[in-house]
Amino acid sequence: MLASSSNNYLTINNEVVNINKNKESKSRKINHNGQIQIYQSSYRGSYSSIIRDSLRNAALGRKVLLVQLMKGGVKQGISNAQNLCGNLTWIRSSNSYDLYESENINKNMSESINNSIIELWNFCKRKLLYGDYDQIILDEVFLAVEMNIIGKDDLISTLENRFITGDVILTGTSIPKNFLLMADQITELRS
Repeated sequence: MLASSSNNYLTINNEVVNINKNKESKSRKINHNGQIQIYQSSYRGSYSSIIRDSLRNAALGRKVLLVQLMKGGVKQGISNAQNLCGNLTWIRSSNSYDLYESENINKNMSESINNSIIELWNFCKRKLLYGDYDQIILDEVFLAVEMNIIGKDDLISTLENRFITGDVILTGTSIPKNFLLMADQITELRS
């Protein structure tokens, strides 16, 4: 059996581990301790396991926000959020591209859909910045970034300045490299 103590190692081998206590540390204050988790899949609609886990977490007493930015319909939106298990707030965009055949979408419809997604994103930003939830799931956020509805820099800035003690889960089919570098965990879902 091998027993090791890091204190003994540091005391004996202080020339190997150079600890300079005189210099002031220039570390950035971190407002969060939750992880950024990214789930990537080759096709849309493959995140049922994340929805299942959000229900389980809510049933265990965690306050969860599940936001489906690119899904819509069923008269949802911020004002009609669904509450499940007492702790899960589930919101979909009040209007979405999934509701229409692509050839029938005109400029006015597209603007209305984009505005509903932006409204939902602004709601999400407030929740990320003020720490109201233990877990926040932004489903298909990378599709909104890819379609230039949500700015990549806006999402990065919000994630860097978030104040949440739990995890932030992001999903999408095409993940920009900037976000892969920010992630604490990356999961690729395969069919």
